[in-house]
Amino acid sequence: MRTSQCIDNEGKRIAIFPGSFDPFTRGHESIVRRALPLFDKFYIAIGVNADKNPFMSAEQRKSWIEEIFKDDPRVEVITYSNLTVEVANEVGAQFIVRGVRLIQDFENEKHLAEVNRGLSGIETILLYTLPEYSHISSSIVRELYRYGQDVSKYLPEGFKLDQKP
Repeated sequence: MRTSQCIDNEGKRIAIFPGSFDPFTRGHESIVRRALPLFDKFYIAIGVNADKNPFMSAEQRKSWIEEIFKDDPRVEVITYSNLTVEVANEVGAQFIVRGVRLIQDFENEKHLAEVNRGLSGIETILLYTLPEYSHISSSIVRELYRYGQDVSKYLPEGFKLDQKP
């Protein structure tokens, strides 16, 4: 088991923000932008599950997120298909950042944080979603889109689901 440290050997604070991001929403973007001042390096890690049929391909999601944060050298977008703590260890992250929208999210995230700390010693930082984004989830955006609704107000500025990144 790795002992969690707040700073890596080079004196950098490194975090990983894992999720499916299918699609990446304004809520996700808000969490990243609010977390960035806390870290020297920030990995947005797109989890790929072979058993799921994603709405957007991992490559599309990665390209989209890279475009959003193209002007911030601290942000790197990666994909992974193993445990989050394993990829966190691979990139040298000391922290996992997660967003919390609802009380149910908190209970689930607390459980995951305890498991991840037990497996690797890594700490989880929970950021509460801003009220204006608390109703947004990727699954709701996908559902609305499937029924022909305009979902642009839920997506980062300038992005559309029918747009190829």
